[in-house]
Amino acid sequence: MKKKEEPRFVQCYSGVAKDFGNVKILVDTETGVQYLITWSTEEASGCGVLVDQDGKPLINEAYRRKKETE
Repeated sequence: MKKKEEPRFVQCYSGVAKDFGNVKILVDTETGVQYLITWSTEEASGCGVLVDQDGKPLINEAYRRKKETE
């Protein structure tokens, strides 16, 4: 039987940021890199990689642990 494939991106957060609009954080299931997606009712939107204080991409630690146990 074929193993069910995990989707490439999964949502790990969804909410509203005051004075900012709607936000979601997606995780790339192959790399663990997190992306911030934003949009508002004023037709503004954006997408970017979340980074740490050194400018390195933030890795979803829960995903990292999952990959290390496989």
